[in-house]
Order: sequence, then C-alpha cells, then structure tokens
Amino acid sequence: MRGTRLFPALLVLALAAPLNAQTSANLDFLSDLHDYAHLRTMLREYLNAQAISRLEERRQQVVRLSTPEEVAKRRAYVREQMLRDLGGFPARTPLNARVVGTLDRDGYKIEKVIFESQPHFYVTGNLYLPKMGVPPYPGVLFPLGHEDGGKSNEAWQQTLGDFARRGYVCFTWDPVGQGERVQLYDTDLEAGKLPESTVEHTNTGIQCLLVGDNLARYTIWDGMRALDYLLSRPEVDSSRIACTGNSGGGTHTAYLSALDERIKVAMPSCYITSWRRLLESIGPQDAEQCLPPWIGQGLDHGDFVLAFSPKPYLILSAIRDFFSINGARETYQEAQHVYSVMGAPEKVCQFEADNGHGYLQPRRQAAYAWLARWFKGQEDDTPEVPVAPASEEELRCTDSGQVSVSLGGETVFSLNQKRYEEVKAQRPPLTDAPAVAAFRNEIHRKVEHLAGYEHVAAPLNTKPFGVIQKDGYHIEKLTYESEPGIIIPSLLCIPDDIKGRKPGVLYVNSKGKANSGGEIEALVKSGVVVLAIDARGWGETGPKSNGEESDSWNSLFPNYDTAMIALLLGKSLVAMRAEDILRGLDLLAGRHDVDGDEIYGVGVGAATIPLLHAAVLDPRLKKVVLENGLVSYESVVTHKIQRGIIENVVLGVLKSYDLPDLVAAIAPRPTWIVDARDGLGYRVSAAKVRGHYAGAVDAFKASGAQDALHIQVTEPKDEFNATYRGLK
Repeated sequence: MRGTRLFPALLVLALAAPLNAQTSANLDFLSDLHDYAHLRTMLREYLNAQAISRLEERRQQVVRLSTPEEVAKRRAYVREQMLRDLGGFPARTPLNARVVGTLDRDGYKIEKVIFESQPHFYVTGNLYLPKMGVPPYPGVLFPLGHEDGGKSNEAWQQTLGDFARRGYVCFTWDPVGQGERVQLYDTDLEAGKLPESTVEHTNTGIQCLLVGDNLARYTIWDGMRALDYLLSRPEVDSSRIACTGNSGGGTHTAYLSALDERIKVAMPSCYITSWRRLLESIGPQDAEQCLPPWIGQGLDHGDFVLAFSPKPYLILSAIRDFFSINGARETYQEAQHVYSVMGAPEKVCQFEADNGHGYLQPRRQAAYAWLARWFKGQEDDTPEVPVAPASEEELRCTDSGQVSVSLGGETVFSLNQKRYEEVKAQRPPLTDAPAVAAFRNEIHRKVEHLAGYEHVAAPLNTKPFGVIQKDGYHIEKLTYESEPGIIIPSLLCIPDDIKGRKPGVLYVNSKGKANSGGEIEALVKSGVVVLAIDARGWGETGPKSNGEESDSWNSLFPNYDTAMIALLLGKSLVAMRAEDILRGLDLLAGRHDVDGDEIYGVGVGAATIPLLHAAVLDPRLKKVVLENGLVSYESVVTHKIQRGIIENVVLGVLKSYDLPDLVAAIAPRPTWIVDARDGLGYRVSAAKVRGHYAGAVDAFKASGAQDALHIQVTEPKDEFNATYRGLK
C-alpha cells in the first residue's frame, strides 16, 4: 500500500525493516524446493486437467453418435451454444453498399466496396470478378487472418486472383483491427494505439466479455453481411457458395460455415486442430478465437465440422504449423465417423502439406481441386499463374486508408457501450434495510452462479515449512490445500507476546505475499495475527518472470492463458481465488489464538476483486480493505484501453452486478476503498469514486452505518496508520 496506514494503535509505531526485506528464499519459500518444482505451473496444469477431462467426456459422446438424428440433435446444440456464447447477433439492417472504385487486372477485375454491417459500422472489402466464362459464377467468401496488410496481403491476392481466373466471384474484407478498419487509430501516430491486431482484438474482446458478448459477435456478423453482399450480386450463383480462409480466416471459415446454411462448401486452412492439443502447446489465442464457455459446454473444434455435415468439408493443414497437426488429424478422424453416420464419408477430407503456417501454394491447389469437384463436377489440377499484386493504396476503399478518418461511424468499442446500456443490470433503490437485505441475498446468489464459485467442504490440509523469528513476532511458513491440486503458500505472522484471542487479518496481494511494503509487520506489531497468502497464480504460484514484462501482450494481459482457460471452462479465476481466500479464512477461524468474530480482509491490487467476492459469500469477513483495486467493471467498458483486467473477468458480469453492487451487498460491514484505480491502473479521484459508489453509500445509510463506508485517496505524506481508523 505504498506507505498507507492501518490502526490508531500504530500512531506511535516506528516501522522496522519491512517484511519483504527478507530474502525471497525466506518468504517465497516453496517454489525452489524440489518437491514443489511444479508450483509455478500448478494453476495451468490444474486448469488443463479439468479441460482435458471435459473434452474426453465430449469425445466419448461423439464416438457414440450412431444415427443421422443424433448428429442433427448435436448440430442444433452446437449452433445454439455458439449463438449464446457470441451474445446473439444484431438486427439485419440495410447494407448501404457502394462500389467506390475498380481495378482492371489480368483475367479479372477488382471492385472496391464499402458496406455497413450495422448502421454506420463500415466494412471495406474487395470483390474479385472473372472476365471470362458466363455468369452466374460460384461464389467464394474469403475471411482474412491476422497477416499484415489486411486485404492487400500478397498471399491473399494470389489466392483470390487465381480463384477469379478459374471462374469464381470472390469477396474479402478487412477484419476489425486490420487494414482500413483499425478500431483504435491514432491520427497523430498514423497508426493504431495498440501495437498489433491481436492486441487490439483482445483489449476490445475483454470489454465485450464483461457485457456478455464475444468479439466474434462482430467479426462473424461482418462475415454474414459480407455474404449478404456477395449474394446480392447478379454475377453470383446463390446455390454455389464456398467459404475459405487461413489462420484467423480459417477460424472464421469454421464459425461462418457452422452457423450459416447458405455456405455449401467449407475449406478452413491452418486452424482446425483440437482444444486438447492447443492446451498442450500454444494455448488460447486472441479474443475472437476463444468462445467461452466453449469447453465447459462440451464442445471442441470437431463440432464446427459436425455442424456443417454432411456438406463438403476440406481441412487444410500444415505439418509444421503451430496449430497442432496431431490435433487436426484427430479431428479429421472424428469427422470421418460423423460423415459416415450421415452417409456421406466422401464429403470430408484432410489435406496436409509439409510446410508451415499460411495459405501456401500446396493448400491453394488442394482448395481449387476440392471446389471444382463439388461446384463444377470436374477435376482442376491446373497450376497457378502468378498474380501481379496491387499495392495497398490501390486496393484502398477510403481516401485516407482508414475508415475512422474518412468515414467516422461506429467502432466495436462504441457498439459495445451501447450493448452495455441495453443489457446492464437494473439496480433497485436501496433506501431501507429490507431492500438492502433483499439485494444482499440476490447478489449472493448471482455471485455463486455467475462467477462459477464452488465451495470446498473438506478438512484443511496444512503443512509447516519452518519459522522466521523477527523483532517481537515470528512468521510461520506453511501451506494449505485450497482444493485438491491447489497449494497455497502462506505466511502466518504471530505476535510473540500474544495473550488470549486476537483479531485476525487475511492479507492477499496480487504481487504476492512477500510484497507488503511494511503493512504486515505494522499489523502484527499492533497485536494482530496476520495470514498472508499467495492465491493461485500470484506470488510464487505465478509463472516465473521471463524478463519480458515490457512485452505489450504480457503487460496488458497478465495471466491471460490461465484466465481464458478458466473462462472456457465456464469458471473464473475470481471465484477460484475467492475460494483460496475463504479456505485461508477457515485456517484463521480455526486457530485458538484468533477471535473468529474479528477477522478482517485486506486486498491489494487485482486481489481486491476476489476478496470482495469472498466477502459477499462469507460474512465471517467482518471488515474489508480494498486498496489500489479496480473502481468498477463499468470503467473498463467506458475506457478504450485497459490493462491487467483479464484475470478478473467474470463472463457477462455487467448483466448482473458491478463491484459497487458487491460493496453495497456487504453493508453494514465496515469497508475501506482506498486509491481505487481505473482500467488502465491510474488512480481515480475521490469524487469520481463516490460517483461510482453512490448506490453503495445509500445501502450503508439504509443499514444505519453511513460512517462505515470509507472512500479515500492517500498522499505520500500520510502516516502509515492514518487511513483505517477503527479497523482493529
């Protein structure tokens, strides 16, 4: 707490050497022991094991499918869950499409198109039209991946140009965050505010998750409206529509083909694998490639193929791809079973090439042949003819090269804010004690359900690891098992002259138990028993630093993999860490030297959110201190950029409650909100914090405890103990 302050009894306390002056070998005592070498990977392994178990259950269910009716029932389930995970789709509004330019190429022409997938949400695309043959032609929808240049990427121009020369009308468009559609564009830098499209996707995707949607809601809808445009063209045969793309474009080929019946042939490249193999290798990818709670719903990559059956499906794979080839092979084997059940084994195929990631020439040739087989009833082994690529400037649909500059309009950020206004929870007025009590019960129920909280009712398994003697107190190093497989390293700090039962403080800091800045020592010297814990994924149970903290991904999305896997399971790190805290509460409450009626919680940084959830779930936490924590989830949705939020995401939380609601629900228990932070980690003024917590203020007043809610902003000159008068 950077020199902030706890008890009146500490007014004359001169701080000794802070607790974290001890060596890490003393305070971070467990992870270097041979028997606990796995501690820093413990959380990832725990989550992977849960996910793999669920995926195995799902695999067995698919293996047992034996009739077309059973496949159809699962297909309906897949689509229903996808739509639910996405948050549903917007209304189908006028496209207002217009052609803004044409390029004449060898054997084809390119039209530059702008349309609106939602009102004033502009999409820039290129339509490739054959010059030979007789229309109507088959159509190819070509969603793009994350490669540089958006629609101007030379590999895409080669693919699309060759398709056009073979007699297909092709349409491709810039995804959000790429090409002409950078969502967070800085006119001064003439570049995005964030360094990469995947970073922008995930930044915005976190905001969508809080509202109960997925970024893919916008990207898939762009694709469906792109298909609307393709089908509006008289040159296109609506009965012969294919979808193909690579990487992120392969992802959207899988998505669109599973959801849109108008697509007749699907050919995803360098995407289809399996979630088990992803978890064992590269882990979850950026926001739109993860559809929480997909794994918890018993779904996998194979379900995209199943949902398209029995229409022709070609899985295009690279043996040396970072998307596991073994996962692709296993999914193909499963797809063969499904297509056999559907009576169409010849309509699913996998093509492999011994190369790396990309829609490279061997996969393109396989795609040409597969499409000709099903749309033209003929073989096509004609070699490619090199395409002379157009420049990015030539393919632009806007004068400036950016929609936000030339056209303005909506962004995913602005549309997500509107979604928040549509779906946000309506809070009743908390003007009397019965209303507060009813609200408390409702929030308790929502926290248990939404956060995925599961209480562990079992004896607490603790183990000692030695004692550190300090001036006037001692530190017992110990662990407890929060649940099977989850070990919580802890420091139990006890005054040497303890007599009778003392208040207990459970201290949890997202930077780890060894980073108290002197607070723990001040607390214990005032006669308080303190339990400082490393909740799972923090302190010495967190991943070991690799020296790349400045990397944009790691700095913006710490603990991304574990947070996303939890969400994919339909759970949250918030609830899991709340369980760690409550098991620590069990430990404190069970001690003979701790007064069970005087146990308080102190949370610092990201730890404030699981601590607050724990306080809602368990009234044994009599007082709560929240320091340097997020002021509200709403503040994340209303600021364009945020950092460090992913590990505290609860899916769709803003449909049910926000952090101020949780504070209102623990009234009249004394609560301190100190140095609250916005989504970027900057301190919020006391006046703005009070604005966020106006409902909580009402709840405390209605409970007869108007002086029990403390909202404070500290200054460096403040005495260590001047803030939390009355905590002890």
